Amino acid sequence: MLHTAVLEEVEATVLKTCHSMIRLQTSACLQFVDLTKEVAGVVARSGVRNGWVNVQTRHTTTALIINENEQLLLDDLRALLERMAPRDGEYQHNDFSRRVDIPPDEPANGHSHCKALFLPASVCVNIVDGRLHLGQWQSIFFIELDDSRDRNISVMVLGQA
Repeated sequence: MLHTAVLEEVEATVLKTCHSMIRLQTSACLQFVDLTKEVAGVVARSGVRNGWVNVQTRHTTTALIINENEQLLLDDLRALLERMAPRDGEYQHNDFSRRVDIPPDEPANGHSHCKALFLPASVCVNIVDGRLHLGQWQSIFFIELDDSRDRNISVMVLGQA
């Protein structure tokens, strides 16, 4: 069955941009942090009525996804990620004799980098009438794939005010 798309034309205007950073401290490996309210706040403060918000992690051992905020599902996702790249697996990245410039506090986190291969580093969400245009069950999650640490997420809003 073919459905017809409805197009809404908007008069061309100058696009507004607004950048913000979300800073957080994670507490555990495979922690899912719901950022939906924080991102919605950035969008509201931007004054953009119609456009996009891009949320991007600035770390190679973290990820961003859109999914349902339901505890049993999040447990399933954690288990899946752990099966894909087990924390206690063998990773060449964990061989610290490979380089001389490795800091003394460097974690053995080959598993985190391998998990990140399967997940996006950013998500983009439409903004309609000044609000995130997410589905009823959709939430924006930041995922910590390594151990607890300070993290930074870049949020860029682009659109018409």
